[in-house]
Amino acid sequence: MSTLENRMTEGSVTRHLLKFSIPFLLSNFLQAMYNVSDSLIMSWLGGDNSVSGVVNGGQVTLIVTNLAIGFTVGGTVLISQYFGANKREEISRTMGTMFSILAILSVVLSAIVIFFSASILRLVQVPEAAFDEAQRYLVICMSGTIFVFGYNAVAAVLRGMGDSKNPLLFVLISGIINTLLDIPFVGVFGWGAAGDAASTVIAQALALILAIIYLGKKGFVFEFKLKNFRIDREKLAKLTKIGIPSSVQNLVVGMSFLLMMVMVNGFGVAASGAMGLVGKFNGLAILPAIAMSSSISSMAAQNLGAGHFDRAKKTMHSGILLALPISAVFFLFAFLAPDMVMKILSPDPDVIAFGVEYIRYFAFDYLIVVFTFSINGLLMGAGLTTFTMLNSMLSSIVLRVPIAYLFGVVLDMGLTGIGTAAPVASIGACLVSFIYYRTGAWKRTNLLTANATAWE
Repeated sequence: MSTLENRMTEGSVTRHLLKFSIPFLLSNFLQAMYNVSDSLIMSWLGGDNSVSGVVNGGQVTLIVTNLAIGFTVGGTVLISQYFGANKREEISRTMGTMFSILAILSVVLSAIVIFFSASILRLVQVPEAAFDEAQRYLVICMSGTIFVFGYNAVAAVLRGMGDSKNPLLFVLISGIINTLLDIPFVGVFGWGAAGDAASTVIAQALALILAIIYLGKKGFVFEFKLKNFRIDREKLAKLTKIGIPSSVQNLVVGMSFLLMMVMVNGFGVAASGAMGLVGKFNGLAILPAIAMSSSISSMAAQNLGAGHFDRAKKTMHSGILLALPISAVFFLFAFLAPDMVMKILSPDPDVIAFGVEYIRYFAFDYLIVVFTFSINGLLMGAGLTTFTMLNSMLSSIVLRVPIAYLFGVVLDMGLTGIGTAAPVASIGACLVSFIYYRTGAWKRTNLLTANATAWE
């Protein structure tokens, strides 16, 4: 077995989950910290217009990136189940198909978004003072989409085989390069949002190149040669069955926050900057839930592939118990001392005031998503991504956006109302996920057969 592989179908469930999730959590934590440091550099050295430009341009970029991440969920789940069943040739064919499709998608999506960048930003009502900054940020980031897609594909494959340590190494490299370039690009050269985007693209490109070189020397199961980038029709069908719902789910979540950003943009540059900065902290606070969800998904998929249903279920229970205490610390900090959080993120009194309104009640979401994401992790490990997509649509579009509009705009509660919408929507999603989990549908899937369906 390669040093890049880790079989999680035997031994202590909690120990395996801890061993796998800690590097995953650290990886996401480092990524979030780099995002926070990125925002701090922009906030302190770039000014409100640059911050708002990065927030608005970044929200559009995030939607595109999440489409790829959603598709790679299909790769992680399928590879995990093949790995659990010890089908190595199927793993290699799955990788070749996933890498090929993502390469094509990156080129097509980049061209579309760059061409329509001005129209997209007008549609989301970016404040005029920040419009040029947002467009420069969006165009530069989209030019490097292929590197972002490539990195996420490599990380998805490694996690599918039980390796969460090497993705941590690649994130560390990318984050250090990003931060080191941000300071001169933004602070010295005064490039604003464009400098921030350039440092991000360069960092992702170098991290991907180094990852490919490193994996080649470690006996990675897939060789990054042109002849291996082939699309297998059977694997494509399975990847799309699992991955497309996840991509749509990420798109829906991104669109819901984009719609909320449109509402907040109506309050001015300071408000949109505050929402963006709080968003960076939120990304840090929900990391335990996200990391545990992905860890549960990979570990549960391996065990389901091997037919170990009780271990898959125990994986979910252990994940909740491990993630909840960490999330509770973030909740207490944000709820009891929101002004302290905002003073770290921004020197602007208006931004701080708006941010305090938003984060205090959004913080309840940190606790609720632990349960929702852990249940969904098990369901995704079983390939039930169509359900998680529909549930996400319920939470994001049916609940979060209307509630945000009702509380924030109609009832004139401002960012307090918009922040409250997130935990209220998450409660609804959590209840639906729990009810579906209790039906036992996750025990009746079989992705490894040719005619498998997620609804059997």
